[in-house]
Amino acid sequence: MATEAEPVEKTDQQPQEAAEPTRGDRMKAAFKEQRGHAAARTKAWLGGEDIDPVAAIQLATETKQRQHATKVARQQQTTAEAVGHLFHAKKRAEAGETVPASVLATLGGRAAAAEARLEQLQATPVMPPNDREIAGARHSKRAGRAAIVAGGGLASLPVLGTALQMTAHGQPIVLAALGTAAGYGWYLVSRPFAAGQPAPAPTMETQPLAAPVNLSKEEPTTRPETRPVMREFNAPPPPALTVEELDQALRNIGEVKPNEQIQILAVPQREKDGNTTVVFDLPPRTTVAELKKKLPKLAGALGRDVSMVDVEKAGTEARTSLWLTDRDPFEDTRPSPLLTKPEQLDAWKDGVPVAWNKRGITIRLSINNQSYVIAGMTRSGKGVGASNLVVGASFDPRINLRVVAGKNNGEWDPYAKAGVASTYFKPSPERLLALLKALLADKDRRERDLGKLSKSKLVVPVIEQIGGVELLVIDELATYTRPGKPLRDEILEALIELSAVAAGAGILMVLITQYPEVDVIPQALAMNCGARWAMRVENGTQSNAILGAGQAGAGRDASKFDPPRQGFGWLVNPFAGVTDLARSFDLDEDERGEITMLLEKSAKIREAAGRLAGQWEDPIEQYLLNATGLSSAAGGPKRDGVPGRNVLAHTPEQRMQMDALRGCLIAMNDLGRDFARVREMAEMIGDGMTEKRLGDLLRAAGAGGTIKAEIEGVGRVNGYQRADIKDALDLLEGN
Repeated sequence: MATEAEPVEKTDQQPQEAAEPTRGDRMKAAFKEQRGHAAARTKAWLGGEDIDPVAAIQLATETKQRQHATKVARQQQTTAEAVGHLFHAKKRAEAGETVPASVLATLGGRAAAAEARLEQLQATPVMPPNDREIAGARHSKRAGRAAIVAGGGLASLPVLGTALQMTAHGQPIVLAALGTAAGYGWYLVSRPFAAGQPAPAPTMETQPLAAPVNLSKEEPTTRPETRPVMREFNAPPPPALTVEELDQALRNIGEVKPNEQIQILAVPQREKDGNTTVVFDLPPRTTVAELKKKLPKLAGALGRDVSMVDVEKAGTEARTSLWLTDRDPFEDTRPSPLLTKPEQLDAWKDGVPVAWNKRGITIRLSINNQSYVIAGMTRSGKGVGASNLVVGASFDPRINLRVVAGKNNGEWDPYAKAGVASTYFKPSPERLLALLKALLADKDRRERDLGKLSKSKLVVPVIEQIGGVELLVIDELATYTRPGKPLRDEILEALIELSAVAAGAGILMVLITQYPEVDVIPQALAMNCGARWAMRVENGTQSNAILGAGQAGAGRDASKFDPPRQGFGWLVNPFAGVTDLARSFDLDEDERGEITMLLEKSAKIREAAGRLAGQWEDPIEQYLLNATGLSSAAGGPKRDGVPGRNVLAHTPEQRMQMDALRGCLIAMNDLGRDFARVREMAEMIGDGMTEKRLGDLLRAAGAGGTIKAEIEGVGRVNGYQRADIKDALDLLEGN
């Protein structure tokens, strides 16, 4: 019988294999590691460690731009309300309601002030942020991130993860669907993290979804799934200037040495209009003023014309705001803003619109404390520039315009015909000298009145009490001041005295010439004219005669314009403290009649204020009348620049008689006869004129009674002869 084998005793014990981690253990370990990465990354993100200086500057800049846009929007609403109130008040007045003139004036002033404030806001550039604003932007960013975590708790992790990733790469994108983003968001926050180092940037084509945890012992045989990167459609176009290009251009012109660096404060940013602005600090060795002297060279180094590049000081002497564009900003003409808004101006405080600068901002020149020189060769556009200034001044009824023409043409006649020229006459050295003496005498009177008011100079509250602001406009100055001209020395002496001592009393000048030479404008006269506009001239010497000695050598040479454009020149603007290129607004009279149209508008403003020629006692014209026996108020009796009998002495009845006499002469011209019946002349005059009324006016004017004469095809009828009508008119006009 077989027996059962005994078990063999084993002497060597085999080591037991270590228990493999279960699936749950591996998940816990992986999740613990991920939590550590997520905590470290979240802490760094909340602390703003990824916000570098450039990003902080950009955040602060965007904040200032939003705040500025809000101010503009609010002012636009305020302006619209002010204009609307004025519009409705005018409509009520036109409908027959009683609206006091003081109410209309107040509403008009509010509307004008609101529009001026709006234009000022729109023209004011947003300055680069200062250190305090940059620090505030960084703090606000950190506070916003803390709010995300505090408000969302664990549920905010998908959004938090996405924000972390996108912020690290400068792309402020938040995934819209949290459900879809949950796994991806956790992947973003839980990846391996090294303190102080940015997260790796995703590729331009694809980036991985959440990395899968290997739950089995087998090596993965497939690549991680990929997904397309979300494209940002609101990204701005690439800048027209890179930091590298700017740095190289500054080195090429010698402004930055090999061992020096510039510090970028606001990265090059293309604006909505296609222009580019960058703010940077120059090396401490140099200044913005030095860079401005090299502006033509800098423009060339950047591949642009000097008119397409602008440099301004942005705070410190070395902090530079550089602006550039890809198109000549002066290539096309622009109409005067007054053509769309012909409203009353405060020329003393807000100035009048005359031109625009490189950046397209309207330049407004004030009529206070400064005299002007506008010079340039024939067809340079100096007349258009002067017209912008003088027409604009006519929209402030406190300004008394005294216009002295240099030619016998009708260029300045519209100012007389509209009645806005308190004084206007054509070339007459004798009358100009008398006018200068009248202004010097009025200066003494004004200074006495200022003393009684305890004022050392003219200020806004006493402008009307002192008699307004005197603005003497002399066109073609060389007509009176070139060597050999009659009374030249006496005229120059009076001009120099006025320019030196009369500005504080409110007596200013606008001198216009096509001969900018020392013989025409001596240094003693030019130096007292703080505002100067040099349009195209023949050489650098003439340019310096206008702008000042050495300006041509500093790059401001009005003989170097290429191409030359009408109304384009170097403008010394003492009110803004800058000398820059500017082009005057297009303002045409010969073809479009724009000056006449604007002067008709300003005449209504002056009439409402009681400041049209003939509405107020004018001490200057009274002086001229006493000295010469003739008046040039509103251009004289015929308003054509020829002085005559004192128009202001005529009674209202005499003015109606003169209008009737002139109407009869025009009617005879149209009839082609030197004799006409009263009835037919009344019909041709129109405006409700009757035969009886016209007869009464003609007899009262001294034309006598009717006589009988033969009219071909009609027979013998009663009427007036041309000679009798003309004699009566000459008598009334003082001819």
